[in-house]
Amino acid sequence: MNALGKFDAVIHNAGLYQASAEEIFAVNTLAPYILTCLIQRPERLVYLSSGMHLQGRAKLESIKTNISRITYSDSKLHVLMLCMAVARKWPEVYANAVDPGWVPTKMGGQGAPDDLQKGYETQVWLAVSDDEKASVSARYFSSSRRKPP
Repeated sequence: MNALGKFDAVIHNAGLYQASAEEIFAVNTLAPYILTCLIQRPERLVYLSSGMHLQGRAKLESIKTNISRITYSDSKLHVLMLCMAVARKWPEVYANAVDPGWVPTKMGGQGAPDDLQKGYETQVWLAVSDDEKASVSARYFSSSRRKPP
């Protein structure tokens, strides 16, 4: 049993963009995987992906042999794949992925065109809402709407 107890919801929000491939892999891919493995099953898991996952490639062989070629887009595809695998493995948990958009944060920069509030509203909605549209699993969302990954 985990000493921290059970969480109601966990939002996997850590991420790096401009860093070495090794750091991107460690923070964006490994960290959510390891944390998910270590915690008791929460009621809800929200994984932050990105629309950039569309340019990603799984590169699963690279993970074993050469992580220096992993890109941010690859890592966000990994997060999406992890979310879908967890949803399948833990059907009683609502596990979903979110594209927060290109929002004005330290990572996104002040010139980012999307709305910061809309970026986090979807995460909160999936973490706490009783809305039937939020009570789902293995879905990908942006601006509180389901989108195809």
